Amino acid sequence: MTIPPELLCGRWLHAHEEDTEHEMVFRPAAARFPPSRGRRGLELSADGSYAELRPGPDDRTQRSPGRWALEADDWLVLEPGPGGSRRALRIVVADGEAIVVCKPEPG
Repeated sequence: MTIPPELLCGRWLHAHEEDTEHEMVFRPAAARFPPSRGRRGLELSADGSYAELRPGPDDRTQRSPGRWALEADDWLVLEPGPGGSRRALRIVVADGEAIVVCKPEPG
């Protein structure tokens, strides 16, 4: 599957209610979500920068910057800043309404 990188650009929040045993679902930040005490997410920019979004101790969003790339047509590779670990997530769906990725293997 070849994914146009522009389909990935934007602010995506984890719709954990839609996750399955093997997949994680992200929806555009403008989507309607059930109430939640903060959501994790990704903000992917066209210039290859990204921010990992996480709820802070007071539920306000904290941002951790890094770089992202699309490799082998369907792998979202996230390179966080210093102290972070590189992650590669295989994309199953990317259609503008959702990004669905395989959950990383434990280990």
